[in-house]
Amino acid sequence: MNTMAQRILTTHVGSLVRPDDLIALLKAREEGVQVDRSAFDACVQRSVSEVVYKQSELGIDIVNDGEYGKSISWSRYVVERLSGFEQRDRKPGDTSMALATFGQDRRKFADFYKDYDPKQGLTRMTGWAVTEPITYQGQTAIQADIDNLKAAIGDVAVEDVFMPAVAPASVVPDRLDEYYANDDDYVFAVADALHEEYKAIVDAGFILQIDDAYLASYYDVIVPPGTLADYRAWAEVRVEALNRALKGIPEERTRYHVCWGSWNGPHVYDVELKNIIDLVLQVRVGGYSLEMANPRHEHEWQVFKQVKLPPGRNVLPGVISHSTNVVEHPELVAERITKLANVIGRENVIACTDCGFAQGPFVQRVHPTIMWAKLDSLVTGARIASRDLWGKKAR
Repeated sequence: MNTMAQRILTTHVGSLVRPDDLIALLKAREEGVQVDRSAFDACVQRSVSEVVYKQSELGIDIVNDGEYGKSISWSRYVVERLSGFEQRDRKPGDTSMALATFGQDRRKFADFYKDYDPKQGLTRMTGWAVTEPITYQGQTAIQADIDNLKAAIGDVAVEDVFMPAVAPASVVPDRLDEYYANDDDYVFAVADALHEEYKAIVDAGFILQIDDAYLASYYDVIVPPGTLADYRAWAEVRVEALNRALKGIPEERTRYHVCWGSWNGPHVYDVELKNIIDLVLQVRVGGYSLEMANPRHEHEWQVFKQVKLPPGRNVLPGVISHSTNVVEHPELVAERITKLANVIGRENVIACTDCGFAQGPFVQRVHPTIMWAKLDSLVTGARIASRDLWGKKAR
């Protein structure tokens, strides 16, 4: 990733709120309504072009397609690109497939989640079974994403372009496995399949961002009754699988996004970054995107006072939160950037968001007008931080 500029570059995690016309077409398809394929493709292409232009116009340096080509969610999109999965209706009370987000937080704040979850618009997230070998069959879909993003970039002035893809640990963690002998076999089969998508993204000239919300958030499911050691053993296998999926892909064209799930809930039982940072840094990538703006994790930039960042790697701190409608003041954004930059080096920081603003086509954490205001504050805050860190040399 380009960090040679004498300023703090800006980016975001990836998933942006979809435009109304695209949502309407996706909703129709979700409900089984026949949608004209050419009209749908044209809408996606137009939407991607507009969102890339908007990012560039705002001053975002490293842009993407808003993940507009993903029709389920940031992670479940991949079940349409992998063989071996079958969706089944989950009946009330069915415990055959453990819910991957049902942990201490949902037990402690059950009344809150009873009201909250049904309003989130998360469709087709549960009820998946593995019935056959997992292989990659998403060549047409990923190529369409690549083509749409390349066409949208055109002559738009940006520093670089990224495209997210899901990590092995975050591919249907709440599945019913009727094919693989054990959990490890499943995870490594997923990793081998995902390698093809990862390689296609990098071969297209884009930065690959690997999204891995479940690596951190699954702690809440395992502990208790499990221990931190049990969780770390679970996570170590998934880090190994991800590194296998990344084999042969240039580290400098990759970045790894870890979060504690994107919902704006209590998060009282999140695992602390200090307890997993060594695992995160084992992932062989060029940068690490971490939550550092929301009130549960903002203090964790201080972990890097004790932990040394590997040479040649960057941190993409979340300095804008997706979990509140309050638009961060640019001076606060600048403060968050400079605190970390003074610890790990200004050249190793790329200003980012905590997570995506829309975890799927029917989910939006904030209104789109607020989303763009937040990204504008990100850009302005990065400029202030650049002047603080480089002085007159900042450009």
